[in-house]
Amino acid sequence: MPEGAFVVAVIFLAIVAPIWIVLHYVTKWRIAKTLSADDEQMLADLWHSAGQMEDRIRQLERILDSEVPGWRSKS
Repeated sequence: MPEGAFVVAVIFLAIVAPIWIVLHYVTKWRIAKTLSADDEQMLADLWHSAGQMEDRIRQLERILDSEVPGWRSKS
């Protein structure tokens, strides 16, 4: 192996390869940090379901308030 090729290989391994690896994983981290379309849809569905459950709980509390006065203090 010629001496010039050895120097180029050492420079590549000492400088270029570590920077390349760091930038590769930074890019992977940024991509993983964002939500996919499926994740956004699931989050929207969960938000909608939570709103429906909140409405149902309010209705149940109104029914209990009218039919069983003082139920909140019986726990």
